[in-house]
Amino acid sequence: MAPRRNSPARQIPWYQNLWEHNAVGIAVSVCILIWLLYPTKTGAYAHAYAQQQPIIDCGPDGPVKSVAIIGAGSAGASAAYYLNKFKNPCDKVNITVFERSSYVGGRSTTVNVYDDPAEPVELGASIFVEVNKNLVSAAREFSLITTSRQSKELPGTLGVYDGLYWKFISSESSWWTTAKILWKYGLAPIRTQNLMKQTTGKFFKMYEEPYFPFRDLSQTAYDLGLTEATAATGEEFLLKNGIQSPFSTDIIQASTRVNYAQNLNKIHGLESLVCMATDGAMQVQGGNWQIFDGMLKASCARVFLNTSVTSITRQSNGTYAVDALSSNSAIQPSSYDTVILAAPLQYADLTLDPAPLNPPPEIPYVNLHVTLFTSACALNPQLFGLNSNEKVPTTILTTISDSQPVHPGFFSISTLRTLTNPKTGEKEYLYKIFSPEPLKIEFLEGILLPSPDEDRITWKYEKVWQSYPYLPPRVTFEDIQLDKEGKVWYTSGIESFISTMETSSLMGMNVARLIVDGWAGEEESQWEEVTGEEIPRTVKAAEEL
Repeated sequence: MAPRRNSPARQIPWYQNLWEHNAVGIAVSVCILIWLLYPTKTGAYAHAYAQQQPIIDCGPDGPVKSVAIIGAGSAGASAAYYLNKFKNPCDKVNITVFERSSYVGGRSTTVNVYDDPAEPVELGASIFVEVNKNLVSAAREFSLITTSRQSKELPGTLGVYDGLYWKFISSESSWWTTAKILWKYGLAPIRTQNLMKQTTGKFFKMYEEPYFPFRDLSQTAYDLGLTEATAATGEEFLLKNGIQSPFSTDIIQASTRVNYAQNLNKIHGLESLVCMATDGAMQVQGGNWQIFDGMLKASCARVFLNTSVTSITRQSNGTYAVDALSSNSAIQPSSYDTVILAAPLQYADLTLDPAPLNPPPEIPYVNLHVTLFTSACALNPQLFGLNSNEKVPTTILTTISDSQPVHPGFFSISTLRTLTNPKTGEKEYLYKIFSPEPLKIEFLEGILLPSPDEDRITWKYEKVWQSYPYLPPRVTFEDIQLDKEGKVWYTSGIESFISTMETSSLMGMNVARLIVDGWAGEEESQWEEVTGEEIPRTVKAAEEL
């Protein structure tokens, strides 16, 4: 069992008061009396309590636990990392991670512009923010360098476009942008900020006792008052709290579209507000995947890439056999005490025997098209309704409204940075577009300034992600524990609640804590079966320290 925080009543050392009252003799007498009254029980548990101390002699034959984790993304890597962190110091845990892709990080991965390893760019999950406790803490622990998302060579301007008109364009000056927002939208931005902080404040309690660790996400969301936000659409929840159009459709909906490819009248209220928690946006230099790579290395896990798990089968002795294929060749099945499915079951392409008590239902995921490309040409301002001498914002978000239901054809266009084409030596722009459908070359060339060059697009990379689920209002979420015995666990249920790298990491951490607590309970039960005794209250109290 992991040591817990000190009780407030113990903050002043007991020996301080004894010395102040010249009562050393009394203290010694009390200690001798306790030893005489409880010689057997106190001595019997001395070693158990000593295991909580930094210097431990565990002996060569400590218990060994084996855990299989399917998926090396945020949830799977975090589960491995926190299993190693939470486990009893004398427990030995063998962790094996199976990942069907050729890399770790799941939807957090990079590709190399021009196929040059010196120019990586995020293909999936691009940023995290300063309130993301797990990610920020891990980045610091692994000495990873974080940077702001925007390139220093380009002005950090943002515009919201509805396909015909600009709803909002920011300036480079942050105070002037703030003034423009307040002038146009009144108190709605302040109300939104207050509501976002109030709501996310409830969510952050999920990291702490008594809510952490949580066995039932639906119940925990209800206990924290978060189902009020998940039960309504973003539009309904915002309106109930005095936030309405045009701020909701111009600004908040632009954020839900770029983050989740969904409009306010479809996505639930909690995720709508999460989109507005953007302070301190950052990314790891070289790729956010390095956080999860660092977690796996710190856990000492064995990681099998290019390996697909085909079945998980419960055996007569209570362990689970995991069958897997690596590069189309079968891997010898291995047995594990515990299995963590850290990927959506509907995409895992495996069988579970026995079937889950309450199988996670198939839910629709967004098919998000990501297009990366480079060009020496800047974006054409006239195509976006600007004067020829005006600059197009470096980040273009989109929105639609009842009065202007034109679909712009994309969710966002970002000019990420400038770089040098190694073949031509020319300075070029790196662009990233999120869209609901694949983009034709005519569209890409059409948004650029005219150029006599025949090859206006010098490098291109396309990817379709099942990036996150559609997030309609709901008040119940998938089970975390898939079996009766607590040996098979599931992390992806949190994606319908909040879908981010951080929340997946939280669920991985949560499952790890539940598993380790279960191991501690098993060891305690085994001790009581052997001795016929419960741990004395005095020792239990000491362990709480």
